[in-house]
Amino acid sequence: MSSDYALPASDPLERDARLVSTDHKVDPSEIAMGVIIGRTSEFFDFFVFGIASVLIFPKVFFPFAEPLTGTLYAFGIFALAFVARPIGSIAFMEVDRRYGRGVKLTIALFLLGSSTAAISFLPSYDHLGKTAIVLLAAFRIGQGLALGGAWDGLASLLALNAPENRRGWYAAMPQLGAPLGFMLASALFSFFLANLTPEDFLDWGWRYPFYVAFAVNVVALFARLRLVATDEFVNLLQTQELEPVPVLELLRVHWRHVLIAAFVPLASFALFHLVTIFPISWITLFTQRSAGEFLMVQFAGATMAAGAILASGLMADQIGRRTMLAICAGLIALFALGSILAPLLFGDSMAGQTVYVVVGFGLLGLSYGQTAGAVSSNFGTRYRYTGSALSSDLAWVVGAGFAPLVVLSLSSRYGLACVGLYLLSGAIATLLALGVNKLEARTA
Repeated sequence: MSSDYALPASDPLERDARLVSTDHKVDPSEIAMGVIIGRTSEFFDFFVFGIASVLIFPKVFFPFAEPLTGTLYAFGIFALAFVARPIGSIAFMEVDRRYGRGVKLTIALFLLGSSTAAISFLPSYDHLGKTAIVLLAAFRIGQGLALGGAWDGLASLLALNAPENRRGWYAAMPQLGAPLGFMLASALFSFFLANLTPEDFLDWGWRYPFYVAFAVNVVALFARLRLVATDEFVNLLQTQELEPVPVLELLRVHWRHVLIAAFVPLASFALFHLVTIFPISWITLFTQRSAGEFLMVQFAGATMAAGAILASGLMADQIGRRTMLAICAGLIALFALGSILAPLLFGDSMAGQTVYVVVGFGLLGLSYGQTAGAVSSNFGTRYRYTGSALSSDLAWVVGAGFAPLVVLSLSSRYGLACVGLYLLSGAIATLLALGVNKLEARTA
């Protein structure tokens, strides 16, 4: 019983904050801004690690291996966070139940920021040996646990406060965090690549993007805590719209819906790292193109993805979010077939590489814009918060977590057509899951 009081609950603090601003009605656009800031900080941390897995870690932590093998080792560590994420969700749900949303978010974001920042202080393999690799893996797991705990329900709050005829638009808002986080991470790495010698970059320049992560997460923490303290958020908690429930109870009642919701976004999630992290590895390992210059091409692609995310919101409000997801899965399947039939498009041709990135980011924006909560209504009121969190975690594990590792390993042996095959499998999984979900809705 004493463990229940090991941490101070945040409920009294949240009540005090509400007393200060009880007359403040939070506008959906204000909620959207808090969600965007929070998601940007999370994706910044993850993309900094992903880019470093290609440009830094093979040389700093795996100098004993060939460049390809070292990159595969780094991608193996990269995947650890996605495995740890559902574990973090389960653990932090219990923190939420016992001590309040404020304590949960504070611990999670400090863990996320400190895990990322700690990597900047890691000695290289030459100085610390295998211990450096173990510490890198431990901090990566810390990132994954923290991201699971950073699920705050603000996206649900946004959707439930949005006008009914604009829910697709507001559902797209939180997704802007992904391209914004990538733009920030890619711009920082590109700047240091352009302004430092290769020796200085590998010695100390790469550490700065990791170091600034802590400050970014502190800003995100305050932006989110300010919304957690609002009357609207608490009212939703009281009506059980955003209340965490035990995971075993959720799975006992809704295990089929968890699986369906985990497979619905796979087309988007499969594409996610195949236009962000994987292309950098291929460019670095198998072409003569400058990594810094290619990161700026990806930066431009991310701006297109941000615009496509907004466009997906407008389109979803006209044709429906599930229809939008099905159309995007079909487009990704066509993109995958093109990658299979013309795998050399991405090979040594700079024009082909640029086309792949720009088109890929555009499709990613259209599809990713409506993946959040597209089938969350399956869970009903009591289970929506926990069900959405767990299904999202599983989707990231299956669709995105191992994508760079699997695709680089296969494409280095059998050619770039493997990229298209991986994307096609994700698109098929999405279409099948949407079809099963529709059948379940009819027979319910």
